Amino acid sequence: MASILPAGTTLGPVILRIADEKRALALYEGIIGLKVIEEQNGKIALGAGNESFLFLDVVPGAPSRPRRGTTGLYHVAILLPDRAALGSAITRIANAGIKLGAADHNVSEAIYLYDADGNGLEIYRDRPRHEWHWSHGTVTMGNAPLDFEGILAEGGKEERDEHVPAGTRIGHIHLQVADLAQAERFYCGVLGFVKTAARDGALFVSAGGYHHHIGLNVWDSHNAPPPPKMAAGLVEFTIKLPDAAEIAAVKSRIEDAGIKAANRENGIVVHDPWHTKIRIAHVCASD
Repeated sequence: MASILPAGTTLGPVILRIADEKRALALYEGIIGLKVIEEQNGKIALGAGNESFLFLDVVPGAPSRPRRGTTGLYHVAILLPDRAALGSAITRIANAGIKLGAADHNVSEAIYLYDADGNGLEIYRDRPRHEWHWSHGTVTMGNAPLDFEGILAEGGKEERDEHVPAGTRIGHIHLQVADLAQAERFYCGVLGFVKTAARDGALFVSAGGYHHHIGLNVWDSHNAPPPPKMAAGLVEFTIKLPDAAEIAAVKSRIEDAGIKAANRENGIVVHDPWHTKIRIAHVCASD
């Protein structure tokens, strides 16, 4: 089945609310290796090269979002350009004594951790698309042990520049939702993604033949309410489309579904059924 969203769909910047600037930068800049692009009025723009893609909204004293019993962020996934960069990231994080989760997903190799505010993070690299296995519109994704030895052999050295390389970006986002059927109606039926994989309690959707731009699960959030408004966690994420006509088409589908969409200079803003804020913007627009 072809996606309603165009093949050029990608994810753009993500905004996370955190409680302590110094503590957050010690991880995101000092260990993960993101570069501080700009810092102003309690907002920190992080990225790679000269491109910002992760924004931290500092709200002193913001409580952590309960990971069980509410909807919201499961993890935001930072996509590295190659396996060597993943090896370097693993070395930096392991040397800092941070406990990691890890998996080989067939389509990608990934590590997992949490920041001090409970925000889930994935850092991964994709295998080449010709190595992905598809059957009847479904991509094969697994959870095999990660080949740490092989990855570190390619990029586990201490580097003079401890930043992640240019080309690093947001690859996907994974959300905790209250109902998978409702999530599929919104993200596929309204926004225009296509279901690419599913397993017990989880759904994965994408555009343009990617393995997934958005993951959705109910593992700890079935029938759960949204998180407290000012808790640490996901503030918004961005879906980037190739041109204004595609944004207009999405807005039309949203309004036809009886959902409000607000115009913004570079696109529109809409909320999913669990109040997650989604910005839909032009792929070339400045953020």
